[in-house]
This record gives sequence, C-alpha cells and structure tokens, in this order.
Amino acid sequence: MASIGQIVEQTPGSEVLKRARQRAVLVPDCLVEARRIANTVIAGWHGRRKRGVGENFWQFRPYAEGESFSRIDWRRSARDDHTYVRDLEWEAAHTVWLWADLSPSMMYKSTLSPVSKESRALVLMLALAEVLARSGERIGCPGIMEPVSARNAAERLATAIMHAPPSAGLPETGMIRGASDIVLIGDFLDDADTVMERISPLARRGLRGHVIEIADPAEETFPYSGRTEFTDPETGEKLVSGRAESLREEYQRAYIARRDNIGEALRRMGWSFMFHRTDSLASEALVAVHMHLSGQGPGLARS
Repeated sequence: MASIGQIVEQTPGSEVLKRARQRAVLVPDCLVEARRIANTVIAGWHGRRKRGVGENFWQFRPYAEGESFSRIDWRRSARDDHTYVRDLEWEAAHTVWLWADLSPSMMYKSTLSPVSKESRALVLMLALAEVLARSGERIGCPGIMEPVSARNAAERLATAIMHAPPSAGLPETGMIRGASDIVLIGDFLDDADTVMERISPLARRGLRGHVIEIADPAEETFPYSGRTEFTDPETGEKLVSGRAESLREEYQRAYIARRDNIGEALRRMGWSFMFHRTDSLASEALVAVHMHLSGQGPGLARS
C-alpha cells in the first residue's frame, strides 16, 4: 500500500527491487517460523466459535452499514446510543480470507527490529493459516489462492505467495461470496480517509474484518537526529532534514492520530483493529487476532 511519511534509511530503489526478488527465498523461512509459533500457542485450542446461521446466541456487535435491519436487536440498542446486531453461532466450517501487504514499503527494517515488516506479516498470515486449518476452517487468499479445507493449507498458501505477482494496495475481493472473515495485514500508512475508502466497501458487503497494522519501532518512535535523508520506497521521493529531531514531535502526533482514526473508524463499522510492532513477539499478535476471530477480543488492541 502506498506509504505517506514512510521512513527508509538510505535504501536505494535498486535495493528495494532486489529484496522483492528475494521474496521467494523469504517465504520458506517464514513458513518454518510460522509453524513454530503456531505450535507454541495452539495447545488448548479446539476450534473456535463462529457467528453465522444457527440457533445459539453468540454476541452483540455494532451494526455495519448495509446489513439487514432484521438483524438489529432493538432492545439491546435502546440501552445506549449505538445500534447492535445479534449474532448467532455457526457450527459449520467457515471461510477465513487472509491477506498480507507485500508492497515495497513492507520491506522496511530499521536497526531497532530483528525482522522486516514483510517478514512479520508473512509469518503472522501463515501461522494463522496453520492454526485455523487445524480447527477445520477453509483458508483462502484473495487473488492468490481459492479457499481450501486441508491440514496443509499454510503450506499451500506459502507456495501460492511465492508465485504471486507484486501487490499494490488492498486485494481484489470480487471472488469472495457469502459471509466470511477477512484478515488484512499491512502497514496502512496512507491517511485514514484513504484507508477507509478502500476498506469500507468490504464491510458493506457483509465481510467481517480484522485489521493488523504492522509497524517497525522506528516508525513510531522516530529516533532520528542530525542530517537525515528519508526516501519513500514506492515513489522514490526524498526528503532531507538538517535536524531530524526537530520533526519528531509533529511526526509522532500525526502518526498516532492516523492510527487512532483508522482504529476508531473500523470499530464503528464492527471490525477489529490491532497494532503490532516488529520488535514484539509474533506469538502475541497471533493470540490476539485469534481471539478477535473467536469473538473474545476488544475492538482495538495492541501487541
């Protein structure tokens, strides 16, 4: 996804292209790491509760624009200023669509992080595929892999990603039919309005969404000082600051405001939002997003 204010320390465009070609080498290592993480957190998970067509009440959630009025629980909605939908538990296998942003901005890795944003996004997507496949779910990736219900879904997904063309922006979702969950993993560095213009149509189609924003610690803390050159990895535009530390306060204010605005907008339409830094444990993010999928997590979380 095109980035606004993306920080890249002295990373020439040729290096970005070189690293893009190395994705096929990166994916197998990410699959190994994903399986390791999945194995450390999967104990005690025996499937998950799902909303859908059924008889048992599951949860109340905020009404999303475009949903049928018949699903609104007016008694619960009358208690406060929000409109709520009553979800029932679905006992059948469910489809979960997983997507990770693999555009150039995701290749960024500062000296404060052990991995790139791309690597962490791939590990989380493949680990989630591993966990959900063991629970009997159908796993798909928009534009890359049709849903499959198989124990080796994570391996199939990894193979499909290795042969996928470069991505830009959110995926094409025209192939998604019926009620499904979709997990979007990326840095979402565009302004909040632009991000929501792309995501809102998915919610109006009835998709239940979960957004994981991946960030390098340097993108949040802005640890730069002195003369520093910043390069946008997707446009090649450069910004040279003689005193980078003078930009820190304004930058952090804008960065946090963008993130908060996205999280609040997603919450209002019934989606979950989680912020995850690459210097944190990937297992923490995996547990958190699995809880969201299970209906046990808050609408806004950080790992």
